[in-house]
Amino acid sequence: TGQPGSNPYLFPANDWREIMFKDNTLNQRANLNISGGGGVARYFVSGSLNKDNGILNVDKRNNFNTNIDLKSYTLRSNVDIDVTKTTMLTVRLSGNFDDYTGPITGGADMYKMVMRSNPVLFPAYYPVDEDHKFVKHIMFGNASRGLTPGADYLNPYAEMTKGYKESSRSLMLAQLEIKQDLKMITEGLSFNAMMNTNRTSYFDVSRFYNPYYYGLGGYDVFSDQYRVNVLNEQSATEYLGYSEGPKQLSSVFYLQSILNYARNFKKHGLSGMLVYMMQQNLSANAGNLQLSLPFRNLGLSGRATYNYDGRYFAEFNFGYNGSERFYEDKRFGFFPSAGVAWSISNEKFFESIKPVISSLRLRATYGLIGNDAIGSPSDRFFYLSNVNMNAGNRAAFFGRGDGATNSLSGVSVSRYSNPDITWETAKKQNYALELSLFEAFNLRAEYFSEKRENILMTRESIPTTMGFSAPIRANVGEASGRGADISFDYQKNFSNGLWLSGLGNFTYAVSKYEVFEEPTYKESYRTRVGSAISQNFGYIAERLFIDDEEAANSPMQSFGQYGGGDIKFTDVNGDGKITTADMVPIGNPITPEVTYGFGISGGFKGFDASVFFQGLANESFWMDPAATSPFAPYRYDGEAVRGVVSNQVLKAYADSYWSEDRQDVTALWPRLSTTVNANNAQPSTWFMRDGSFLRLKQVEVGYALPVNVQKRLGTGNFRIYANASNLFTFSKFKLWDVEMGGNGLGYPVQRVFNLGVNVSF
Repeated sequence: TGQPGSNPYLFPANDWREIMFKDNTLNQRANLNISGGGGVARYFVSGSLNKDNGILNVDKRNNFNTNIDLKSYTLRSNVDIDVTKTTMLTVRLSGNFDDYTGPITGGADMYKMVMRSNPVLFPAYYPVDEDHKFVKHIMFGNASRGLTPGADYLNPYAEMTKGYKESSRSLMLAQLEIKQDLKMITEGLSFNAMMNTNRTSYFDVSRFYNPYYYGLGGYDVFSDQYRVNVLNEQSATEYLGYSEGPKQLSSVFYLQSILNYARNFKKHGLSGMLVYMMQQNLSANAGNLQLSLPFRNLGLSGRATYNYDGRYFAEFNFGYNGSERFYEDKRFGFFPSAGVAWSISNEKFFESIKPVISSLRLRATYGLIGNDAIGSPSDRFFYLSNVNMNAGNRAAFFGRGDGATNSLSGVSVSRYSNPDITWETAKKQNYALELSLFEAFNLRAEYFSEKRENILMTRESIPTTMGFSAPIRANVGEASGRGADISFDYQKNFSNGLWLSGLGNFTYAVSKYEVFEEPTYKESYRTRVGSAISQNFGYIAERLFIDDEEAANSPMQSFGQYGGGDIKFTDVNGDGKITTADMVPIGNPITPEVTYGFGISGGFKGFDASVFFQGLANESFWMDPAATSPFAPYRYDGEAVRGVVSNQVLKAYADSYWSEDRQDVTALWPRLSTTVNANNAQPSTWFMRDGSFLRLKQVEVGYALPVNVQKRLGTGNFRIYANASNLFTFSKFKLWDVEMGGNGLGYPVQRVFNLGVNVSF
């Protein structure tokens, strides 16, 4: 018996990542801007080209390229025309175009295949031997699961090599805007109207052959010769087939008109604004009746402001918005808000300390906002029932004397009408301080709170004995939130040419349910009222069972078969069994409660450098035991991958798992299994981890040529730069990149390095 890797075709030890992926690739970026004009008209034109290349290896035996090649083009033009002394017309045109060629399933999906392919069962391909010297195809490796010959396993190299996809995406935008000064009516009055439309299109085409798979047919140990046989001769092809993907077309139309007034009367400043808007979204490939109907919104909003002597400010806003989602008597909502501010630094008594405190301002706002984006887009007309009059799953069957059976389709209901469903609302308060020191350091600190009402929820208090075939929903939920947001920036220029700048931000935000539609639980800890909106609920894991005897003599766990080496949960309510009644709030919310970032930049005599960090805290995530379970045939939602898949084994799991020989009840991974163990896949503290991290997000260094050199070159600016992103991360979680979340076998976060030149004329 040979060792894996001793003969790569008899005893393969495939490093699929090494076989299929390169370590790096080169991408290109190019931008061009031109502007000019005269007294009547001005123009601005820009264009950019981005070329992104993948890191997939290409098999030269194919006459086509399967690596990723994405070309993105952007064109933009703005033209301002002074039609009269009081009228200006602006035309804006832009287009974004993406042309893609690459593997049929995409680069990220190829990586997922690699992480779920058996590395020792067969090679990526066999070399052409004497028996197959006339074949015109690649001899991909595979194997049969049973006695019947067949290519039953996933070969990721074959999936990558067998063909390619071409896709094209276009976005065209046209905007017309007119600005009219109405000072002939009264000073400070103006009118603005804008019409905007865009068109989006997408299509793709796949070209591929069905790979020929070969398996080991025999081996002579004396001559060290092997024989391979084709496994799928009837279904394999040597020519490229053709398959059309989805074709998507959509349009958006937006119209806005603004009447604006702003004028000062000595120490008094007045302003007002009225805005009318209407918007329509339409899809040509909606897929069903409701989605094919235009999505429409319209609204009227206004603002009135007053300030006295640049010191005291007051503002009132309102929105009167209409939504198609609700019944006619609840279709429109009125949402007012108001705010006040005091610029303390503009007071006379403040003059003496202005060299130190350049600016100081306090402000407060309170308002009501509305949200109609509730429910799913395909279920947006809550006041209408959704009834299928020809439902096959509700059919009635009739027998006849000759033994034949006839059926008649029935009626099914997927939504009951509810004309009382209306806007979700939120009452918001903000209190802020704005401070500037030495005309170099700026600080903004803000406290905010929110009370949300009329949250759409499914009624859980209605018993199933009522016989409803669709969920009943209503505006019954309530939630609250509060937090603080702090940001600062610093800019200082020194006489010797040195300059420094810094910036930072910190946000702390928490939320909780005040009213949540749920059954009346016997156990008070099960309620979501008082818990964070994204709070994790799960089981408390004590340790792993030592052996089968301990498992048999512990409270029964209701999640399928379990035994020695499986996770042991706490019987929280003490009823002698582990059920959903033992689930409790565990860990931090899924949504981080703390986000922050900070950076510093500096320069001296043409050289500059900058660094930026970002991070988050008070967040938990679950290591996904199904997606990372060693040897398990895990498939992603909606995935269509041929052949048997088998998760590879993460090194962390291989180094720490329970076994009969090593009954480690605190091992990272429970006992091994070729399938996902339902007991161990339950949400619990065993696989919960702290998602906090601090990442060095970006570093950049650059050099700008001296002004006298640029003049000789005829350029206005000439700068060379290099930058890098995602260089390293500080985190308590060490098994994989923490931003990948629970799936360590998913597509990793990439480090990116750029080298570029900025030139302007």
